[in-house]
Amino acid sequence: MSELQNEVSELERKSATAARLFDIRRIIGGLFVVYGVIVTIAGISPSDADMKKAEDININLWTGLAMLALGLFFLGWLWLRPTAPPTPTPEESE
Repeated sequence: MSELQNEVSELERKSATAARLFDIRRIIGGLFVVYGVIVTIAGISPSDADMKKAEDININLWTGLAMLALGLFFLGWLWLRPTAPPTPTPEESE
């Protein structure tokens, strides 16, 4: 009986780890940060043609900074409110 309980607790621990690892906030935040860095770098030194097309607004820079802010928001949200491990219901524990 003790061996079965150890196995169940090990599986619950692995399930909670997988739930935290694949939290959608981590995926969205990471992608926005990566793409935000790429777009911000592209916007640091725009060409004159790009600026003329965008009516002298550095769209890449502003979009990249906004993407970075959104990505950091998602990662901060994940850090401040981590995913709680699922709690078994009374029917599951029998």
